[in-house]
Amino acid sequence: MAESFPTIPNAHALFAMLITAFALFLFTRKNLPLEISSLGLLGILAVVFSLFPYEHDGETFEAIDFFLGFGHEALIAVCALMVIGQGLVTTGALEPVGRLLTRAWAISPFLSLLATLVISAVLSAFINNTPIVVLLLPILISVCLRTKSPASKVLMPMGFATLVGGMSTTIGTSTNLLVVSVASELGQPRLQMFDFVVPAAIASGVAITYLWLLAPRMLPKREIDLADSSPRLFQARLHLDESSPCIGKSVAETKKLAGNDINLVRINRGDHQIYPLPDAKLQAGDRLRVMDTAKKIRDAATALKATLYSGDTRVDDEHPLRAENQTVAEIAVVSGSSLDRANLRFSGFLHFHQLFVLALHRAGKDIWKPGEEIMDVILEQGDVLLVQGSKEEIKKLKRSTEFLVLDASEEVPSTKRAPLALAILLTVVVTAAFGLLPIAVSSLAGAIVMVATRSLNLGTAIRAVSSSVFFVVVASLALGQALLLTGASDYMTEVFLYFTRDAAPSTVLSALILLIAIFTNIVSNNAAAVIGTPIGIGIAEQLGVSPEPFVLAVLFGANLSYATPMSYKTNLLVMSAGNYTFNDFLKVGLPLTIIMWLTYSWILSSLYL
Repeated sequence: MAESFPTIPNAHALFAMLITAFALFLFTRKNLPLEISSLGLLGILAVVFSLFPYEHDGETFEAIDFFLGFGHEALIAVCALMVIGQGLVTTGALEPVGRLLTRAWAISPFLSLLATLVISAVLSAFINNTPIVVLLLPILISVCLRTKSPASKVLMPMGFATLVGGMSTTIGTSTNLLVVSVASELGQPRLQMFDFVVPAAIASGVAITYLWLLAPRMLPKREIDLADSSPRLFQARLHLDESSPCIGKSVAETKKLAGNDINLVRINRGDHQIYPLPDAKLQAGDRLRVMDTAKKIRDAATALKATLYSGDTRVDDEHPLRAENQTVAEIAVVSGSSLDRANLRFSGFLHFHQLFVLALHRAGKDIWKPGEEIMDVILEQGDVLLVQGSKEEIKKLKRSTEFLVLDASEEVPSTKRAPLALAILLTVVVTAAFGLLPIAVSSLAGAIVMVATRSLNLGTAIRAVSSSVFFVVVASLALGQALLLTGASDYMTEVFLYFTRDAAPSTVLSALILLIAIFTNIVSNNAAAVIGTPIGIGIAEQLGVSPEPFVLAVLFGANLSYATPMSYKTNLLVMSAGNYTFNDFLKVGLPLTIIMWLTYSWILSSLYL
């Protein structure tokens, strides 16, 4: 162990550490997409190492090797598992679990919360936690609305339970796959699927007890407004006669007369319905179906000299506008949705679903800025849309499985291909667990079968792959390679050992878990995993102990993403659905992080050191 502060390394190592620190800074910038920052970092690494070649053991490192991350086995497995997870959502393969929990909550909410947490954790060991959260959020919201209990008491514990359970197997999270793959490349024995299930199960038991008994008491009681289905918009028909100034004019010209922001849904002409394309010409006798506020509809009727009807009744002082069968719901944008990285106009949301968007929220804040068209806002995963429309259209949207619909119903979508999707997942797990095929091969084959059998269409499969995760993994692998190649990781290991000198190996192990946990809540868990793995192995070698507990320390520490809503994408979904604040996550997530840190420190020291 180092007695004096380590000597400053070579220039390339200093640059590798500097670019890594810069990467950790960029990954925290909310206004800079992770894809852009990751590609930028990759480009900087490649250019600098091309202009200033690095020689190691008499050989010059080829900068093009930084791009090998695009074909890394861990990245292939991560992407394939995302596709398989989306297939489970699309086919409704988890529908039996949803129905079982729905019936259980009607009998005993207290015990049902425990069952929900345990089932969430177990499923997350084999499935990406996003599909599980997508399944359970609307179910928990609906039973809470029906039983008049606060959903804010149960949604966050459920979300955290999926994160806790994901640490149990090599395929539970992308972080696990990265740590296992990087450690294997560094010469360590490859961890198999269930090699660390025992410490993970013990820690999960402690965490679930906390989430069941203590976390609900720590969370505030916040009402969810979904039970209020009072209409905010009205549907009406504008009947045009020969005297209307818009006869013979295009839809675009007519909307300009009526007010550009009037929402024209469709045109009824005789027995036919016409989609209101901008160049479509209007005729006498046309009936324009509009959906908007009462004032805008009345103003449009006046400007177009049209007769206004609501249903079959002419609107006048005695017969005001009506909005029958209208309801309000919240829709969250999830992985695989056509709204992910798109806007409402480009996706044709209004045309396809006949739902009007009233508001947009991201992490609990309104993202629809004054002067901006709501149709042009670029949406991201975790964004929530407040929509209004008929109950039938809301039900159709929920059955489509493309969106996470948060309403008061308990319907869980299911299709005839659900058993096939489950069989594909089971085959992937079994072949990987018994070593018949590498996880990258089995998961990729499973994803191909999922698409080939039409359990998932190609467009949804492509959208299921999170571009941010994809590029962060590639950039992290390149950064890890630079740190390892130049000796920067050895220097960082020596610095860590200098500050923990004279400490027992168990104390050093505990400090490593804490350090990685801090990184993962501030920056990217994947980056923390890739950068931390060689450091963990180096620490073990310097201490003369088995590297396995230190590899697991990095794996578990990089998964402790509880303290902030931004530390994991499902935290943002839960935040929006439960009306949580940043402080709510801090209040419940920080103690959970400390509990898991201490628990894993004790377990790993007891079992491995």
